[in-house]
Amino acid sequence: QPEVGKPLRNCYSLPGFDFAYGLYMQRRDGGVAEAIGHWDAVKPRIIKKPKIMPRDFVTMNRGAVEAGCTTAREFALYHKFMDIRCKEKGYFKGWVPKPDMTFGRPPRPSTPMFDLIQHRYKELWMESQRARTVVQKIEKKRLDQVRENRTTFLRTHPPPVKEESFWHPSRLEKVWSTVTTHHNP
Repeated sequence: QPEVGKPLRNCYSLPGFDFAYGLYMQRRDGGVAEAIGHWDAVKPRIIKKPKIMPRDFVTMNRGAVEAGCTTAREFALYHKFMDIRCKEKGYFKGWVPKPDMTFGRPPRPSTPMFDLIQHRYKELWMESQRARTVVQKIEKKRLDQVRENRTTFLRTHPPPVKEESFWHPSRLEKVWSTVTTHHNP
């Protein structure tokens, strides 16, 4: 029963001093020292699944062209039956670098100081600019010239004048004579 004049307790009494909390393991209950010294970790099982690499469309398209495919349908059929996958990127198999091998880019050649002192690079640039302006002037002259077309050709070379012929075919002679007789009363 609750005590009079005091709030109701909502907790349980604790067990005695000889009580052990948690699970008791017969084999490995060495306490903190064993827990720190020997971690009881679960080793993951390695299941080797074959890694599916993406399709190598560059190699497949090259093979399709060599096989003589020209239409999209032929390319699709080639891709379906010749499924080529990308290779895993990694170290080249069978190639080991030599001990005296150096990697990276070679250093730039040193700048010749004599050319800097004599302003050689400025002179080379000025020569290239002069050559460029000469080429531009030649191109402008070529563009300024009037190109020959049919109109200008006919102005400079007029066609020969046709002489008027008074000859008429014999079948039209009769028509001309009837036309002239009917109009003159």
